[in-house]
Amino acid sequence: MMSPTYDVVVIGAGPAGYVAAIRCAQLGLKTVCVDEWINRKGESSLGGTCLNVGCIPSKALLESSHLYQVANSEFTQHGISTSSLKIDVKTMQARKNQVVQDLTQGIQSLLKANKIAVIHGRAKITDVDTVEISSRKDHKKIDELKAKHIIIATGSSSVHLQQAPLEDDYIVDSAGALELTEVPGRLGIIGAGAIGLELASVWQRLGSQVVLLEAMPEFLSMADSKLVTLAARSLSKQSLDIRLNARVLSTTVKNKRVQLVYEDRSDMEKTAERKEVFDKIIVAVGRKPNSDRVFGEELGIERDERSFILVNDQCQTSVPNIYAIGDVVRGPMLAHKGSEEGIMVAEHIVGNHAEVNYGMIPSVIYTHPEIAWVGKTEEECKTAGINIK
Repeated sequence: MMSPTYDVVVIGAGPAGYVAAIRCAQLGLKTVCVDEWINRKGESSLGGTCLNVGCIPSKALLESSHLYQVANSEFTQHGISTSSLKIDVKTMQARKNQVVQDLTQGIQSLLKANKIAVIHGRAKITDVDTVEISSRKDHKKIDELKAKHIIIATGSSSVHLQQAPLEDDYIVDSAGALELTEVPGRLGIIGAGAIGLELASVWQRLGSQVVLLEAMPEFLSMADSKLVTLAARSLSKQSLDIRLNARVLSTTVKNKRVQLVYEDRSDMEKTAERKEVFDKIIVAVGRKPNSDRVFGEELGIERDERSFILVNDQCQTSVPNIYAIGDVVRGPMLAHKGSEEGIMVAEHIVGNHAEVNYGMIPSVIYTHPEIAWVGKTEEECKTAGINIK
C-alpha cells in the first residue's frame, strides 16, 4: 500500500502550525496537519499550549478575577451593594473550560473549511520526504506520509526545577495553576516573568497572599526600565510581593503545605538562607522547545545548545525542504510570532516573497494595568548609538 502524498505536512496544530496549514491550503497546496495533543479528559484537542493550557485559559481566568476584584473594591462607591459577594472557583473553571472548548472546536472547523486533513498522533520525520505517524498511547507505527515540504511546529513545554519537583496539586506548573479549584491561602510563585505575573494576578485578586521569587537581579529585564519601574510600583500596590535575587534551594511537602527554602542574594555583600511556607507553589521559570522527538539525528537537522532548531531567515532548517516555526526556533515564545512565521513559510514554499520583522513583534503581559512594548528599548537604542529623545 502506497503512503499518502502531500505537498505539505505540518507537525503541530498550535498557533504556528494551524495558521501555517491554513495559509498553505489557501495557496493551493495539499496539506495535512498532524497533532498529538490530548486534553485533561483524554481527548484530542487542537490549538497547542496557547489554546489548551496557556494564553486562552489564562485570559479567561484573568477576566473572571478582574470582574470579581472590581465588584469587590469599586462597586460600593457607585452605590452598588456587594455585601453578599462571593466567588465560586469551580464555576469560573467551568466557564474557562467552555471557552477553551469553543475555540479549539473553532480551529477544527477552520481546518475542515480549508480542506486540510487532520491526523491525531505522534509524528516523526524519518527521511527528508517521509513522516511516520505513531499511536500516542503505545507509540506503535500507524501510518506513513510522503511530503514535498515539512513544517515543524511542535511548540514548547514548561521547564521544571530539580529543586521544586511537581507534586500532586501542591507544587504545580503553569498548566496545573490553571486547574486549581480552591483559592490558596498563601501562594508561592517561582519566576516573575509574564506567566508568573499573570497567574499571580489571578489568584491575588481572588484572595491569595502571593509571593513571587525571581532568581534574576532585575525585574522584567527585557522591558524598558521606566516601564518596569511603573509596573513594579503598580503591582506592589496590588499586594504582590516580588522578591528579586531569590534562588530556590529546596521544597518539601509536609502536613499539606509546602516548605520552601531559598537563597536571598539581595544584599550584594552577604547572602542569606530564608524559609517560607505556602499552601501551593507554582513553578513558572520559562519554557523549552519540543524538539527532541521530531526527527532522527541522521537527517542532519541542527539544534543549538538549548535545543532550539536552527533556521535561516525563512525558517528553513539545514534540510531545505524542512522548516521549523514558533516556539521550537529562536525568538520570543509568542503565539503571534509563530503565526507570522507560519504565513511566511507558506508563502516561501510557493515562491512568494515574505518576511518577519522580528524587531517589531509586540510583547504584552496581561496584568492590570497591562504591560506592553514593541521595538527597541531606550537602553538598546543608546547602546546601538541611535539618537533618540
